[in-house]
Formats: sequence, structure tokens, C-alpha cells
Amino acid sequence: MACTSCSSGGGCSSSAKGCGSKGGCSSGGCTRLNVFDWLQDVDLPSDFKEFDLVEIRFKGGRKDFFRNNSRLPLVTGDAVVVEAAGNGWHLGHVSLKGELVRLQMRKKKVPVDSKEIRSILRVATTQDVERWDAVRDLETGTMFRARSVVEELKLKMKLSDVEYQADRTRATFFYSAEDRVDFRDLIRRLADEFRVRVEMRQISLRHEAGRLGGIGSCGRELCCSTWLTDFKSVSTTAARYQNLSLNPAKLSGQCGRLKCCLNYELDTYLDALKDIPQVQRPLQTEKGEAFLQKTDIFKKRMWFAFRGDNNWVMIPTERVREIQDLNKRGEKPENLLAPVQEEERAPEVSAHVEGNLDRLDDKIKASKRSKRKKKKVSAEQGQPVVAAPAPKPNQPQKEKPQAPKAPTSVPSAEAASSATGAAEAQSEARRPRGSAARPLNRRNNRNRSDKDNKEGNKPEGANGENRRAEAPRPPRGNEPRSPRPAPNSAAEGNERSGRPTRRGPRPPRPGGGDAPAGAPSSPAS
Repeated sequence: MACTSCSSGGGCSSSAKGCGSKGGCSSGGCTRLNVFDWLQDVDLPSDFKEFDLVEIRFKGGRKDFFRNNSRLPLVTGDAVVVEAAGNGWHLGHVSLKGELVRLQMRKKKVPVDSKEIRSILRVATTQDVERWDAVRDLETGTMFRARSVVEELKLKMKLSDVEYQADRTRATFFYSAEDRVDFRDLIRRLADEFRVRVEMRQISLRHEAGRLGGIGSCGRELCCSTWLTDFKSVSTTAARYQNLSLNPAKLSGQCGRLKCCLNYELDTYLDALKDIPQVQRPLQTEKGEAFLQKTDIFKKRMWFAFRGDNNWVMIPTERVREIQDLNKRGEKPENLLAPVQEEERAPEVSAHVEGNLDRLDDKIKASKRSKRKKKKVSAEQGQPVVAAPAPKPNQPQKEKPQAPKAPTSVPSAEAASSATGAAEAQSEARRPRGSAARPLNRRNNRNRSDKDNKEGNKPEGANGENRRAEAPRPPRGNEPRSPRPAPNSAAEGNERSGRPTRRGPRPPRPGGGDAPAGAPSSPAS
């Protein structure tokens, strides 16, 4: 084990810097186990006198106060040799020094000028520590042998620990017993067998658990073995105030007595109980008598149940006081719960500020309808129409009037030009928007027209008579555009090839041959 004061790994030399003992460390390691004084380099005032009493710790957490008459430079954790209670000397470790010792003595009510306070002889040397370690190795065997002697004598006592004095002149036996024990024969046999002066010291079960140590039900080391020195009496009343189940297995500690931690929060519960009404009699209602079952002190809730009913009713403490006041006046409420009052609903803020949320959608729909009407009127009058954005697919579209059938006779040039202009305006107005403007699958239409020709049926829509006449787009700007003659019926072209009709006349064949049947005739010059 490495020393925390000096950097030696196996042990300090006699002149180790920073070690409080002149003899250095023992063979097992430094006696100052991981203890560091942060105020050791702070210079004290010249006229300040350090408190001469020091607290020394012994085996099992036992502590006592000793006087530093020689003014030895002690540090917390140093091993020192002190005067024993009788004759001889003992070895302990410094646990507290300075002004803090004065506060501890005031807390334990130990007078500073007491004559029972013994003095510190010297700082422990290496030989002192080795002799103390050798004596500690004898304690376990001595305890087991003493227990066997107690069983032979049939004494009703429990031997818990043995502590040898460092000079091996005295042995202290710690025991616990419920009644008074006559152990005079036991002392004679132990003194003859171990050749030491025997001292018997009775301790309580809590002190015994503190000396042995252990882990509590909370998962931490026992309070009695770490910091708790004053053991106060604990009763089951503390468990009742905290609404704990009176189960001895859960309320008792390792010592077999009630846990000391039951007193830690008792004052907090007593302060909280001041706001809880005292229910000494059952509450009188029209349904019957309600008996108290449970109380939540911090949330201020109480549970009641009627006779023969396993359902508990939770009511606040204010309601309990109201029912108690009614019972004092001779009145009985209908139920334990307070009557529910229907609160008037306040109108929502959106009703005043926003109104109907659909009003914005209605405005958009009305504006779109007005735009469509304007387009329809302008198309009927033959005026050019500006393209509008495509309507949403979710909105229904009105049915559009069908275009007039193309004339079968060949019109004149003037009639063709006027018909072309009107057809252009109507086609622009009836042109589909959005997803409806996608081109049709020509291959599917071609197969469909061949099937209809074989069956002798004339298709409608793409290649039938009801197909809308296609018209060229209006000229850009003010440039005139040559009129095109309207196509003949699409049925004549479909009977020959099954393909959609072309725009304009088919050019004549080379060689001056006659045009085949179904071909459109050239326009009259």
C-alpha cells in the first residue's frame, strides 16, 4: 500500500518527509491511510494557541479524548501511543484535532478540565505498530475459546468481541445480555487460560451491531457503525405517525431492535399532522357511517369506507372538516363527495375572432367561379382568353358543351376562315386542364379502333363522329395566319387505316393517279 504523504511504495524510511511518525511506516504500509489535511500549510497567528485536546479512535469505532501535553505536531490519521485506563499503554489513531474537538466535547458534555482525561505519550514507532498488529491476531482465537467456555458454564449471554491492549496486559470482552449475569467463574477461567487481566463490558444490541458493522436495508453502511453515536429510544408510535405497516421484519434492523432511522423524519410528520383533522368517530351521512381507512399526510387526502363496502372513497381534508361541522349541528350530507356544480362554458376565443374557419375556402371557390364565367362569356363573344391556372383535381368541373360536327361538304375560303376562328376560340375555352390535359395513349386508341372496325361499330370519342374538331391555335401577335380547311369525317380515314385523321388535305400521288377512296378532295380554287 503506497503512502499518501510520501511517494514510497513499499514503506517509508525513518527520515521520510511529510510523515508524522519518526519511525516511519510499518511493513504493511503507511498508518495514515489516504488522509490529507488541506490546512496543514496554513500559518496560524503568532498569539494563537491550538487546542491541546485530541480525539483518538480505537477498534470498533470507539473514541475517546486525550490531552496533548507535549505539544506533538499531530496530523489526522497518525498512530499515537496513549495511557491506558489502568496500567500500561495502548495504540490508537488521531481522528480529530483543533477547535472541532472543543465542539465535540461540548456536544457530549465532557468538561475540558476533567481529571479523567489521560495524556498522549508519543507518536507510535514501527516497533509499536508491529507489536499492536501481533496482538490483534490473537483476538479471533481468544473470542472463539471464550464462547466455548460460556457454553460450558451455561451462561445466558452473547459474547460479541474481544479487544487486547497494545502491550498485551489486558483483554476487554464485550457481551450483551437481557438479564444480569454472574460471570465470576468465567473471569477466573479466562484469566488462568490467557494469562491476562480480564475486563467484562456489557453493551447494547445497537452498540454490538455498530462494532460488527454491516449493510442496511437501504443499501448503505449502518449508521451506528459510521456516524451515529447517541442511540435514542424508538417506539412503534413513530411508525404509526408515518403510516407504516407494523411488520416487525421490516421495522427491525440487524440488531433486532426498531430501526434508528424511524426517528429521522418523525418531526416532519408531526408538523404535517397539524393540518390533518382528528377523526375519532365515523362520519355520519345519509348512506350510513363512513370509517377512516387511510390518510395521506402530505397530499392532505383521506380515504373512508362504509360498513360492508370494500370500495374506499377519497376526499380532501377540507371536505372532512365540513362533514364534521354538519354532524355537530345534527345534519347529514347526502354523500361524502362534495356536490358538483356545473360551470358555465365561456365562448371560445376563435368564435369571436376567427369565426367560421371555412369562410376562406368559400371565398376562393367564389373567385374561381367568377373567373370561369368570365372565360365562358369571352369565348362566346370570340375574344382571346388569357390562360388561367389549372384547377385543383378535387374540385368538380362542369360539363362542357360538345363541339359541332365538322361539315361534310367542302366550304369556301371565307367560310373556312370564319369557322376556323370560331373553332379556335371554342377549343381554347374547352381545353382540359391539369391531369385531364395528358395525351391519350395512341396505341390503345389504335387497337380499340381496329376492333371497332372489325365488329362494324363506329367508335365514339377519339375516332368517332363525336370527336371534337381540332382547331389551330390563334396567331401570335398581329401576324395573319393562313386558314386551313376543316377536315372531313374521321370515319372514312378510319375505315382505311384505323389512324386518327390528319389536319389539312392529303397531297396528290405522283404520277397523276386518282386518289383512293376515302381521301379528301382538294379545296376549290
